[in-house]
Amino acid sequence: MMGLVAALGVISPFPFYYWLWNWPQSWVHLCGKERDPSKVMAHVAHFLKLLQFISLFSVSQFYWPPPLYFWPIFAFGQFLNFRVYQLLGEAGTYYGVRFGKTIPWVTEFPFGVIQDPQYVGSIMSLLACLCWVPFQYILLWVLGYVFMIHVESKEDQSTRAKPLH
Repeated sequence: MMGLVAALGVISPFPFYYWLWNWPQSWVHLCGKERDPSKVMAHVAHFLKLLQFISLFSVSQFYWPPPLYFWPIFAFGQFLNFRVYQLLGEAGTYYGVRFGKTIPWVTEFPFGVIQDPQYVGSIMSLLACLCWVPFQYILLWVLGYVFMIHVESKEDQSTRAKPLH
């Protein structure tokens, strides 16, 4: 039973992201005029990420020190995530373009070198944790990211949200 709960926790954010990507106007309306939809999405995403981590911790077995492969894979994955956030900011990271915001086009590394660097970084960080977390939970989370890469690869610009005034 605990394994099923952990699996549900691992996949919990992906239906939310799918909904936001495909129907951003509904999120803008839900947030209202006073709240920034990207900022609200960031808060919800952080809560869902916390649920994912709690789910993984509940099925993990930790020991110290981790294998040597952990450090470079985890560090580069986190570097990619930090760099994406540094270049795009909160609005760029949390679907700002889908909520009607103008996000500047970025060509600095890792963009233009690595496709979907935020997901690649997250997947690398997860793979580094295979020493502690059972494979099926890491695989489930990675499949969620692969699903979102696929979803986000097809944007219909006509479905972008219009800001509320």
